[in-house]
Amino acid sequence: MFFTNYQFRLFSVLPLALLGFFLLKNGPDKKTEDFAVIAYYAGNGQDLDKYEWNRITHVIYSFCHLKGQELAVDNAKDSITIRNLVALKKQYKHLKVLLSLGGWGGCKTCSPVFATDEGREVFARSVKKLTKTYRTDGLDLDWEYPGIEGVPGHPFMAEDKQNFTMLVEQLRRKLGKKAILSFAAGGFEKYFEHSIEWDKVMPLVDYVNLMSYDLVGGYSKVTGHHTPLYSNPDQTGSGDYGVQYLIDLGVPSEKIIIGAAFYGRSWSGVKNVNNGLYQSGTFKSFIPHHRFDQALTAEQGFVFYRDPVSKAPYAYSAKLNEFATFDDEVSIRLKTKYAMDKKLGGIMFWQLTDDRTDGGLLRAISEGMDQN
Repeated sequence: MFFTNYQFRLFSVLPLALLGFFLLKNGPDKKTEDFAVIAYYAGNGQDLDKYEWNRITHVIYSFCHLKGQELAVDNAKDSITIRNLVALKKQYKHLKVLLSLGGWGGCKTCSPVFATDEGREVFARSVKKLTKTYRTDGLDLDWEYPGIEGVPGHPFMAEDKQNFTMLVEQLRRKLGKKAILSFAAGGFEKYFEHSIEWDKVMPLVDYVNLMSYDLVGGYSKVTGHHTPLYSNPDQTGSGDYGVQYLIDLGVPSEKIIIGAAFYGRSWSGVKNVNNGLYQSGTFKSFIPHHRFDQALTAEQGFVFYRDPVSKAPYAYSAKLNEFATFDDEVSIRLKTKYAMDKKLGGIMFWQLTDDRTDGGLLRAISEGMDQN
C-alpha cells in the first residue's frame, strides 16, 4: 500500500497529536513538572474519579499509624484505599503516592518508639515492606511534634529532636535514594527551634511540608487568621513568616512546600468588634470548603472580608456572633504565585475531600500557577 506525501505527513503527525491530547488529560498540568502540588487525602478511596489528578503531582494517604514499632495500615478498607490511589498511576504516569505516619493525635507513641535504635530500625524495615507491598513512592512523617508538646497528654522529650534526625537517616538508608521522603512541619517558632535539626535533616529529605495553617487553632480563645499569607501587626504567624524563618535557618527554598487550607474554622460568642477579628470567642467547628455555601450564608448574617495586609479572607455574622477564618480561591491563587515567585518547591494542602469538585481550590492552584 502506498501513501501520498500528504497522507504520510498526516499519519506522522497524528500520533503526536494523540500523545498531546493524552498528556493534556492525564499528564501533569502545565508547570507542575517543576512545581509540586501535594494533596493530603483522608478519604475512603471511593471518590477518586471526582478529582482532577492531572493538577496534582503527589498524593499523601492519611494516615497510617504505629502498631508496636511498625508502620501499619489500620484495616482492610484502608488497604483498599491505598491500592486505589496507587492504581491511579496507570492513568496518571506523573503521579506519586506516599504513605503518611501520624497526623494530629495519630503519633502518640512516636516519641518512645523512635527513642531507640531498635525502634527506628524496625520502623524503617516496616516502611520498606509496605512500600514494596503497595508499590508506593515514599513516606511523609507527620509527627506532631518532636521535642515539644502537641496533643495534650502525648509523651515528648527534648531528645526527640536528635531522634528525629536518626529516624530520617535510618529511613533513607533503608529506602534508598529514589524514595521520596518528606515531613509535615509546624508553622510556628517553637517548632522551628526545638523540633528539627534542620542542617542534618534537610539534605536527606525531598520536602518539608510547612503547615502554614491552624496558626490559630481549635485551642485558641481568641480569633485570628488561621492560614494567612503574610504577618500583620496583630499576628506574627503566617505562611511568609514560616518560609522566611526556614530560609534563614538554611533550608533550601526548593525543598519548602507552603501549606494551604481546604477548610475553615469558626468561633462562637464573638463580639461585634473589628468584624470579629482578634476577639475572644469559643471554637465552634471545622468547615470543609465544599460546605462554605451552606455554613456561611447571608441569611445567617455572614459578611465576608479580606485583610489587605495578611491577604487573608474571613467572615463574621453579627446576627450569630460567629467568626470564620479560611482560605478561598483568591488567597489560594496568591499563595501559589508567592510560592513560585519565591522559587519554593511547591504548595500542599489539607485535604482533597474538603474541596468542591466543580472547580474549587485545586483549580485555583492551577490558576495561581498561570499568573507566573
